[in-house]
Amino acid sequence: MEKKLFSEYKLGDIELKNRIVMSPMTRSRAIGNIPNNLMEEYYSLRADAGLLITEGTSPSPNGLGYSRIPGIFNKEQIEGWRKVTTAVHDKGGKIFVQMMHTGRVSHSLNMPENAKVIAPSALQLEGSIWTDQKELQQYPAPEEMSLQDIKDAIAEFVQGAKNAVDAGFDGIELHGANGYLIEQFISPITNQRTDEYGGSIENRIKFVLEVAQKVTDAIGGNKVGIRVSPYGAANGMKFYDEIEETYAILSKKLSEIGIVYIHIADHSSMGAPEVKPSVKKSIRDNFKGTVILAGGYDAELAEKDLEEDKANLVAFGKPFISNPDLVTKLKNGTELTKPDTTTFYSPGAKGYTDYK
Repeated sequence: MEKKLFSEYKLGDIELKNRIVMSPMTRSRAIGNIPNNLMEEYYSLRADAGLLITEGTSPSPNGLGYSRIPGIFNKEQIEGWRKVTTAVHDKGGKIFVQMMHTGRVSHSLNMPENAKVIAPSALQLEGSIWTDQKELQQYPAPEEMSLQDIKDAIAEFVQGAKNAVDAGFDGIELHGANGYLIEQFISPITNQRTDEYGGSIENRIKFVLEVAQKVTDAIGGNKVGIRVSPYGAANGMKFYDEIEETYAILSKKLSEIGIVYIHIADHSSMGAPEVKPSVKKSIRDNFKGTVILAGGYDAELAEKDLEEDKANLVAFGKPFISNPDLVTKLKNGTELTKPDTTTFYSPGAKGYTDYK
């Protein structure tokens, strides 16, 4: 009998050839923030996955926090991504773009002129960030977003989603995880506003719900997913008492909006606190669409969680970096190639498209 992991699955309007998802992973190869031929090759090599989710891609010049990450807000970027989606579709793959606005996780040296580092509150992130010009630099204090900034950011997500459809993507994933702009609004650690976007859970999730609703209105809920990371510790995220309640309410509201999936990232395999099973179950119970689970999976654990109906799809991250043929290897039980961690974010083909 065929394992569930390798069975077909209908995600909204599209048919996935298996239930294996390639997680979004920043790879920093987009020179000038424009997708290129190297990226086209990278994604097309992995088109055997049921669904590919791209690296975090900014809908705004203000969201380009890291060196060499792609955007989806101008003509050159749309054209660059169109080459990627065409190459993936030519191999029978499906691909969503992950839309990531980095918020305070940023530095002006990584951004175009006239862009600004913005966040829900003017709270500086501790630590440093890589810049190609001056190497490691301390995070700057972000500017607190005005109501107009919030309106503009929502409009940028909407336009980015339209651009994604124009570029040939099968859908978009909102990056609501890892301490970036959307999660900066959700968490009371990073959101200390006193207006309608801060304070209560309902106020703190207002931004993400407005983004999800307006993007859904623009391109259709069947093309919209979101990634969340309750208990995540990336980029200054910390524990707060209302985590369970926050994600219970959020998942219920997102279900009402009608987006196609929630993608839950559990970073405990990388040393972060575990996402409690009760939180995953709560999201699963409250959300009527597809649930994707991610975090330290192998084929055996993925199959178990699918069989127990804890998720509909399972995402794999790092194994895809060094195993473009991961689906075949998982199916055959072949030993996986280990990735070279020193080339995760370096420019060029090495550690990117040179894995056999």
